[in-house]
Amino acid sequence: MCSTSAADKLKADKDTPQALKDFGLRISKLLGLDEQQSVQILQCYLQEDYRATRNTLKAVLQDERQSQALLLKIADYYYEERLCVLRCVLHLLTYFQDERHPYSAEYSNCVSKLEKDLVSTYRQQFESLSKSEAPTWETHGNLMTERQVSHWFVQCLKEQALLLEILFLYYAYFEMPPNELSTFTRLFKEQGFGQRQTNRHLVDKSMDVLVERIGYFSSLILVEGMDIDFLHKCALEDRTEQHQFYDQQDICKMLLTFGDISHHGPVLLAWVLLRHTLRPEEVSSVIRRLGHTTLQLGVFQYLTNMLQALGSTGNNCTASTARMCIYGLMSFVITSFEEDTLGSQQHLINAACEVLAAPSLAELFWESPNMGLGVILDSAVGVFPYKTGPLLQLLTALLSDKSTAKKVYTFLDKMSFYTEAYKHKPNDVISREDGTLWRRQAPKLLYPLGVGQTNLRMPQGCFGLVCEGKQLSVGEQGFLVRWEYSYSSWTLFTCEIEMLLHVVSTADVLAHCERVKPILDLVHKIISTDWTVSDCLLPLTSRIYMLLQRLTSVINPPVDVITSCVNCLIALAARQPGKVWSSLHHTGFLPFAATPLTNMAQTISAEGMKAGNYGNLLVLIEQPRGEYSVTIAFLRLVTTLVKGQLGSTQSRGLIPCVLLVLKEMLPTYHKWRYNTYGVRERIGCLILELVHAILNLSQDGDAPSLQSLCIYSLANTEAGQAVVNIMGVGVDTINMVLAAQPSSGGSEGPGQVLIQTVKLAFSVTNNVIRLKPQSDTASPLEQALTQHGGHSNNLIAVLAKYIYHKHDPALPRLAIQLLKRLATEFSLGEWSCLSVVLELLDSKQQGKYWCPPLLHRAALAFLHALWQDRRDSALSVLRTKEKFWENLTTPLFGNLPPPSETTEVCVLKEVGVLDPCLKAALESFSSKRRYEFWSDYVRDLVCVACDGEEEGLRSLSESQMLISAWRTLLILSTSHSEVMHLKDDSVRQKLFMDVLEGTKAALLMSQSVFCLRLGSMMVTLLLILLKQWKSVLVSAPALLPPLSLMMESVLHAEQQLTDRTKAKLLSALILALQNQGLNGQSITQLPQLLLCVCEMVQDEALALIDSTRHTIQRGDVQEDSMETDSPHFQKDQQDSVCVLALHLSKELCRADEDGEQWLQVVRKLPVLPSVLSALELSLRSKQNLYFTEAALHLLLTLARTPQGAAAVAGAGVIQSICLPLLSVYEGPSNGATQAFVRKSQDAPSWPGVYRLSLSLMESLLKTVRYNFINEALDFVGVHQERILQCLNAVRTVQSLACLDEADHTVGFLLQLSNFCKEWQFHLPQLLRDVQVNLCYLCQTCTYLLHSKKMLHHYLQAKNGEGLPPGPHPQHVIQPASKERVEGEREEAESKALQAVQCSLLKILSKTLATLQHFTPDCCQILLDQSMDLAEYRTLFVLSFTTPAFDSDVAPSFGTLMATINVALSMLGEIEKRKEPVAVSEDTQALKSLLMFSMENCFYVLISQAVRCLKDPSVLPRDKQRLKQELSSELSTLLSTLFRFFRRGSPSSPASGLLPSLQPKPPTPGSKATPEGQEPFIQLVQAFVRHVQR
Repeated sequence: MCSTSAADKLKADKDTPQALKDFGLRISKLLGLDEQQSVQILQCYLQEDYRATRNTLKAVLQDERQSQALLLKIADYYYEERLCVLRCVLHLLTYFQDERHPYSAEYSNCVSKLEKDLVSTYRQQFESLSKSEAPTWETHGNLMTERQVSHWFVQCLKEQALLLEILFLYYAYFEMPPNELSTFTRLFKEQGFGQRQTNRHLVDKSMDVLVERIGYFSSLILVEGMDIDFLHKCALEDRTEQHQFYDQQDICKMLLTFGDISHHGPVLLAWVLLRHTLRPEEVSSVIRRLGHTTLQLGVFQYLTNMLQALGSTGNNCTASTARMCIYGLMSFVITSFEEDTLGSQQHLINAACEVLAAPSLAELFWESPNMGLGVILDSAVGVFPYKTGPLLQLLTALLSDKSTAKKVYTFLDKMSFYTEAYKHKPNDVISREDGTLWRRQAPKLLYPLGVGQTNLRMPQGCFGLVCEGKQLSVGEQGFLVRWEYSYSSWTLFTCEIEMLLHVVSTADVLAHCERVKPILDLVHKIISTDWTVSDCLLPLTSRIYMLLQRLTSVINPPVDVITSCVNCLIALAARQPGKVWSSLHHTGFLPFAATPLTNMAQTISAEGMKAGNYGNLLVLIEQPRGEYSVTIAFLRLVTTLVKGQLGSTQSRGLIPCVLLVLKEMLPTYHKWRYNTYGVRERIGCLILELVHAILNLSQDGDAPSLQSLCIYSLANTEAGQAVVNIMGVGVDTINMVLAAQPSSGGSEGPGQVLIQTVKLAFSVTNNVIRLKPQSDTASPLEQALTQHGGHSNNLIAVLAKYIYHKHDPALPRLAIQLLKRLATEFSLGEWSCLSVVLELLDSKQQGKYWCPPLLHRAALAFLHALWQDRRDSALSVLRTKEKFWENLTTPLFGNLPPPSETTEVCVLKEVGVLDPCLKAALESFSSKRRYEFWSDYVRDLVCVACDGEEEGLRSLSESQMLISAWRTLLILSTSHSEVMHLKDDSVRQKLFMDVLEGTKAALLMSQSVFCLRLGSMMVTLLLILLKQWKSVLVSAPALLPPLSLMMESVLHAEQQLTDRTKAKLLSALILALQNQGLNGQSITQLPQLLLCVCEMVQDEALALIDSTRHTIQRGDVQEDSMETDSPHFQKDQQDSVCVLALHLSKELCRADEDGEQWLQVVRKLPVLPSVLSALELSLRSKQNLYFTEAALHLLLTLARTPQGAAAVAGAGVIQSICLPLLSVYEGPSNGATQAFVRKSQDAPSWPGVYRLSLSLMESLLKTVRYNFINEALDFVGVHQERILQCLNAVRTVQSLACLDEADHTVGFLLQLSNFCKEWQFHLPQLLRDVQVNLCYLCQTCTYLLHSKKMLHHYLQAKNGEGLPPGPHPQHVIQPASKERVEGEREEAESKALQAVQCSLLKILSKTLATLQHFTPDCCQILLDQSMDLAEYRTLFVLSFTTPAFDSDVAPSFGTLMATINVALSMLGEIEKRKEPVAVSEDTQALKSLLMFSMENCFYVLISQAVRCLKDPSVLPRDKQRLKQELSSELSTLLSTLFRFFRRGSPSSPASGLLPSLQPKPPTPGSKATPEGQEPFIQLVQAFVRHVQR
């Protein structure tokens, strides 16, 4: 209160201005504080919360109206500060014993200091608040209106509730002495548990929540004070006399007067329990009377309501502590008293479910499920399944994590009793004389469903006990029978849903809905908690779609059951969005398009779109009622499907759903009728979450897409205005909503939902402006954002005020990001400072006055800002000024200046069009050797800065600015060396070595944060120079040793600071190794570097395993960040440390030719097991694509040497890859089938991972041979479907990606065909299937090579991928003539065609080489008359028709003849081309492939023909026909070959593009041999003579 001494002290204070003193007196009057305190509050407010300038403050203080408004704001500020002090104490009590909190020790110290006086002080404060008189205008001035009095009283109630909350938490940790319990009991009784306030006449409806809250905490404090947990412990150990309330008569007298208000219920219940346990013989009548009063007060309903209220709006710790308190009370009550005496079972169950919502209580329950609340569970089991609700409600509450989910699943899966209701005894049972025990005479189907449907069958002979005392539901006559019958409740639940489907259109539907809803709620909770259970629930979940369809079609749909159905689908869609979508879109529940969507105009108009059953339900049921549970579930479902990354076709199917949201919901949802406070904000938040998820999808090419629809709608329709209106809510409204919340904190109140909604609105708006197509005219959204109204209507001012928001730091940041984007998009010119700035920079004016370096730098910074903001008009003026560039660059040519004068060198790098003046300055910069000067200076500067010798430097930040500018200049020089006059190789090498020295200094001298950041900057520059100046640095000193030292240095520094630096160093090491190789000094560095890198690989692989497991356990993808200026980084990236370390390991292995160094590392470190474990987990979860690809490349490199291949095979590579690889193509996350797709030639992809795995198997089998054959057969057996599908896909799918995979597949089969006998023994049917498919593949390749039209069609029309693009010229070319453009296009098409022909030839040649191993050896079958022909199957049918592009035409001898003819024809075409003497490598490769294919084809043809001729099952006339045809065809071919070889033949690739595959007829050498001397021609001649006999 005001005091004379305080007023005198304020008058004597000369430091405070008189205006503030006067205003302080007004504050003192209004708030009833002393004058000095009032001025201090004013000063704090001005410092922390005032949003204007000093000059404005003067005007406000002089204006009566404005000063009154300021007074009221200061009052609000004062009230909020009082609450914040109490919240701080609450925060201390919440975390002072939480060892996980980083400041728990400090908090504990604070609590120990507060502990002494906390209870007495806060109790007195509470008492004074409850008894204080309300202020009036007579005592506090005319500003104390009725509204302000009400505001004061709300504050009073909030402080009372907070004080009691603090005391409750305090007593949860510290024991309450008996005398304090008496004091609190008396105090709360007098105060009526909050209802007998001195100012209760001021209580209105809005304050009821606060009054209730005071009552709740009053009740909880008294219950907690009775220490029921200790009482329970004393009772169990039979030492009740040790309890502190063993003899407390005065409290008992007070409590006997309780019973008139509901808040007394828990206190009386606890006291009844206490007296019953401590003195059962003395006070039985009192206990009965108090117990009866307790039940009349509805104690268990009260507990349910209390815990719901605290849980929904309160501090999480407070709510969970309250639940723990009531858990102890209820457990002991149920253990001590008969359940029948405690009132309604449903009320007990409701209270128990609320209690079990606390963390860890469910786990605690399952540790001893037969005690405490377990009695209620037994009781609920006793009436199941006559009543499904009680048991399922309890079990749903008992689900908290995966362990409890499995317990609940098992509990329901193994039920032993089945309870039924009967009106009278049925005919098919016999019973005892007393009628208490029944026995079933015949089996019974428990559900009247159709034949063949899921059902439960109770067998003959089951015993049933007639339950005594068990009541039926209200209005039912009869009795309950409990049958001893074992069954699974999950089957019963499936039957219940099936039953509901049968009765959905009858009068029984509501009764069945009541039974099914708890089932669906349990299914939703169990799938959300533990996904692994979902497979077991498939019979149940698969029926939800039909249930949804039927229920939404009836006249009066059961909204709560429909909501439960949709919630189940949300849980399923989180893991299998594709499967959920494919089943759901047939139900008619979601909005859909009756006609195909072709363009944006049609889509936006909603032409042909239907609202679906959900749309009808929204309009006809939910909006009239004002309840929106289905809408909330619908929005969450669509958001989940969108986040599931569905395929483009499925995503387009969601367009009607999203359009309904954008067109019918977003613009109008705030006008709907609502029965419950907070639902409107929840719906708005969910709508924006959906839009935000869509805008964060990767762009897809099809139009209209979900993203393009959202962007267009928000930019051009009223949906965008609705988002603008949400942002326009303003920071003051948010503060008002937060202030209106009764709780002390929390994260789920309406205020927090509103904050989240506004954040989403900012993020969505920012993304729409960023992603929308460029246009000359501003969209309606942009116009709404930038229009200027009156002061109160200026949206930009409202958005800017979000910087004052204090509750969520992300909200001001998002607001600033949007304002920055608006400023960039709609900027205005800056003209006023240009002339002054130019004068400051004029070098000739420097003689007239001295320009301080800071001012000089500010002038440069201003010009730099103009450029960065692309103020082209201002820059065009600058460029025309005489000697502008000369003046700008003057500091660069002087003697060594302080760094502050040169920190804006970066201005030079950012100028696009070069003026002659600037060109001259740059030339002078080079000729005067300023590159060398500044390189030395920057190198020395880095060394000095990192050595801690900063004397003479203004600051480390300025040094960093100069180094950054120099770095930018050098980066620019790499791409514009002509313009920058940096072409001398010796200068470039010197600059690079200086950068290297500087980087070494930064990373080796110190591990400080500054040095590490500086090192990161320098490493970036080093990496760029290393890439751009490769040719210059080949002759530089060895780079590997210094880079290795740097890598070892940063290896043990703090990970967060060095991850990017490590990545850049790894990239630099890879480039250095590729550029310089291992030579001299570098070779000695190899062992240590390899060890260092492998350590890193091992650590990163283990870390990746942990992060991947964490992601899998969480069961969802990382939420999209709302940040729009910085991308969200994930663990697995193309340039992550882990991936780059694997690539460097691969390069080092490649450099280590004999593999000895690698083997030594493998013996020291378990690096291979770590990599293979991470690889297995990544493949199983289909995550970490970049890591997976890099790891396979490393293993592939290792497998090239025998030692490396043995190590890889021995480490268990087949276990890590074989089965997990199925996840890559068999069931991706969205449930769709994995097609043959390829983003680009080298882009990482999961199909690429599969191809790499094939290559690895091929390489291991080739190197390790018989020691790997079992593993290879395991692999081919597991993946046989994919292998056969791939061989067939070249003909059926017709995609360029197939060629890649077919090439890898046939390569692997080629190696495996060397082991035919083992293959035949283990997988005979697969061997036959492969042989057949290879023959068809040979036919397909031949047909495609023969028909260029078909091949062109193959490239363009059917696969949609188009021709591979030709190389783009690096320089700008003038527009060419039409003929020239046509010529270039034809040339590009020709090259693309040749590339595909080459791929087909590779596949063909490998296919034929593989078929060689499946046909008899030519020499052996020609010479050996007793050869067993049954060992080899006939591969080609006896026919000479030309090959067809059709699976109905079997591969024949005609296929092989056609293959040879096609090869000859293509060789002839190549020879006809007018090419230079030096034939290109591509052409030479093509020739070699053709020759190789032809040789193999002859070999297979001859072998198969002789086998056919020797086969007794072939008819003689067929043999004769075969001889004639072959004689004729081969003679013609031979004459063609002779003519061809006269001109000189190409060589077959003995070792090059393909491995040497046929030692039987020797392959020709690289030089052309004389006519008739080609070995394979001699073989053909011999065969022709053989058949002509």
